[in-house]
Amino acid sequence: MEDFMVALSCVMPSIQRGFQVNFEETNWDDIGGLDMVKKKLKQAVEWPLKYRNTFKKLGLRPPRGILLYGPPGCSKTTLVKVIASVSGATFLSINGAQLYSPYVGDSEKIIRSIFQRARASSPSVLFLDEIDAIVGKRSLGERGGTGNGDSVQERVLSMLLNEMDGVETATSILIMGATNRPDMLDAALLRPGRFDRLIYVPPPDFKSRKQVLKIHTSNMPLNEDVDLDFIAKQTEMYTGADIKNLCRESAMIALREMKTTSNVNMSDFLKALKIVKASLTADILTYYEKLMC
Repeated sequence: MEDFMVALSCVMPSIQRGFQVNFEETNWDDIGGLDMVKKKLKQAVEWPLKYRNTFKKLGLRPPRGILLYGPPGCSKTTLVKVIASVSGATFLSINGAQLYSPYVGDSEKIIRSIFQRARASSPSVLFLDEIDAIVGKRSLGERGGTGNGDSVQERVLSMLLNEMDGVETATSILIMGATNRPDMLDAALLRPGRFDRLIYVPPPDFKSRKQVLKIHTSNMPLNEDVDLDFIAKQTEMYTGADIKNLCRESAMIALREMKTTSNVNMSDFLKALKIVKASLTADILTYYEKLMC
């Protein structure tokens, strides 16, 4: 049986060929904070798979699609990787670089193909990364109709809408999207039956920043003078990616100062704080607050 389990990790199903994603196995504990977001995702992704019979008894239908939106670097894609690791469902992913083709009709064919594979390998999770770059928003013409009706992006959007409606006949397919600009998406995508749930992934608060620091320093030998509470207070407006970069820069500073160093000191973190700046600004947070309203 051990030999078969090793073989299963090496031999991938041919139905995933071309859309297979290689990612590091992660779990919910690998993401600091975001407790409410994790809870919503568990209810939407894990519960329909684990408690399928209970859902049928209560007449509940799992969500067709989930859209994660929020500032860059706040673990949207990482959350999707966790879902792919813990759900046990077939995971398919596509982005703009894979989708667009110079040949007429080829992009629509790719959309149709990946949805066919998702249905054939259900239960499955289909991830559309940077979905605003894939489909965007249709423009209005002078008389209220859509402009640029022959553009590739609009034809791709039309095919995607048709395929998402077809998913209603399948019971075990979840479509997930991630974007930094939800206002750039077409309104037809966000109606119930397509992307049922829009989940905001906020920047980390003090408690979450401390958890992120603990995660990224777990394999890092720290000196006794390192105060994670103080560092968490100094990293307001930092995203999770910024904090990860801060920890890495602190270790690099310690290495530059002494090639034989055995730990990272508080002074290294203080120097790194002067180098690694917060990527969030008040204007960015105001933008997302308006979207939530």
